[in-house]
Amino acid sequence: MNDASTTTTPAAARAEADRETVREFLEASMVPDPERAFTFMAPGVEITFTGGRRFAHPGESAALNARRYKWVKKKFERFDVVPGAEETIVYSLGTLYGEWPNGDPFEGNRYVDRFVVRGGKIVKMDVWNDSAERLLGRHGLDV
Repeated sequence: MNDASTTTTPAAARAEADRETVREFLEASMVPDPERAFTFMAPGVEITFTGGRRFAHPGESAALNARRYKWVKKKFERFDVVPGAEETIVYSLGTLYGEWPNGDPFEGNRYVDRFVVRGGKIVKMDVWNDSAERLLGRHGLDV
């Protein structure tokens, strides 16, 4: 008798592989190693960061982060995976920690990254976090 709880469907296996692709991409991005990170992305990838900033390569977003932070890393809390017929949506949720450009440390800065993965490659990435809110608060503009 086949136990459905231990049977992995092709869609479930693909979704798990796509989650791992995203995790490996994020690990490479935190080094930062934009060239290795790019190996997990499809040609023509669409990357949109907070504020609507658009990029075509992880090196561009790494350059933005180099201006925003002295250094920054992600603490992964969870990955939510939504398998589809042709693609997988993967959400990475957690917090950022690191140092602002002036050397002040920070932690607990929430983030959500949303990825669309097709054919084993990331085709779209959207990034949101609380950095702007935290900077406003540091300057007394917490409204």
